[in-house]
Amino acid sequence: MIASQPRGEAVLSVTNTPRVTQVTRVQTNSSPTLARLARIGQVLLGVIWLIDGALQYQSYMFGRTFVTSVILPNAQGQPGVIADPITWIAHLIEPHVAVFNGFAATLQVLIGLGLLYRRTVRPALLVSFVWVLGIWVTGEGLGGFFNDTANPLTGAPGAALLYLVIGLMVWPEGSIGGLGIQGRQLGLLGLRGSRMVFSVLWGVFAVLWLLPANDSASAVHDALGSVPTGTGWLSSLVGDAATATAGRGTGIALALAAISGLIAFAVARNWHARTFLWISIALAVLFWVFGQGFGGVLTGQATDVNTGPLLILFAGLLLGASRVDQPRKQPSLIQPTLVPDDRLT
Repeated sequence: MIASQPRGEAVLSVTNTPRVTQVTRVQTNSSPTLARLARIGQVLLGVIWLIDGALQYQSYMFGRTFVTSVILPNAQGQPGVIADPITWIAHLIEPHVAVFNGFAATLQVLIGLGLLYRRTVRPALLVSFVWVLGIWVTGEGLGGFFNDTANPLTGAPGAALLYLVIGLMVWPEGSIGGLGIQGRQLGLLGLRGSRMVFSVLWGVFAVLWLLPANDSASAVHDALGSVPTGTGWLSSLVGDAATATAGRGTGIALALAAISGLIAFAVARNWHARTFLWISIALAVLFWVFGQGFGGVLTGQATDVNTGPLLILFAGLLLGASRVDQPRKQPSLIQPTLVPDDRLT
């Protein structure tokens, strides 16, 4: 500023006034956070694989009954193109069932350990993809879709298929040279792809509940009556549920079809998706307890934990990803800048 000036003469005064500007930063989904979420999924999936491997080491699995009671029933009622390969594989395994089962159990344990160790996640997942496709055909009869036994309550579409989907979902970021496989922020499916697969899955559930085999008055009662329990308290619990649902199967099936359809729609359209993901988890828990008897793990004859825990894991990963995907606004201050302030004095 000029300190003195002649009287009556206008003088230009320049003052440097600091101006502070406030801006809003928007944080969107970050790759490192989604990578951590995928890592959690890898570990949990690995634990489930280890449980399956331990179940496969049960003495029941080393006898011929494993073939006659687990594999061959999957061929019943199937079209010939499905039944014939299942029967052929069963007869191929039967003379060497102990060797085959020892190999299967060890392979599943190795897959589980591979998912727990970061450096071996990719090869473990690749091996699991090949293995579960074979299991889905021979051990689960393609989920029962072709012999009218597919029921979401008792384990459709088959645990093996869910192992494949979740494995694709938790694939690590990065690529494998020569294979053209590229991981994204949430596996090979990505966040949007994972949501779509989840929606298709629950949409299929809605359709299955409307099939004649599942919507009759006695369908739910009959399904609960064949649940493998293996212990008295669980048998009593499931038995009470079966009694309560007797003659009410049609209404229950229609209600579950409507809820399943809403879950599929909500997650696909991202409309109150978190609420419906939690509803799907609640249904998965009910399915696992009452319709699957905890996968039959207490009977000494279960080969896996069934679909309940996998449905919960699938929805849980989407819940975690949806939190990351929501933008958060954070106000912050930019450093003061000197702005010329021109005025006449």
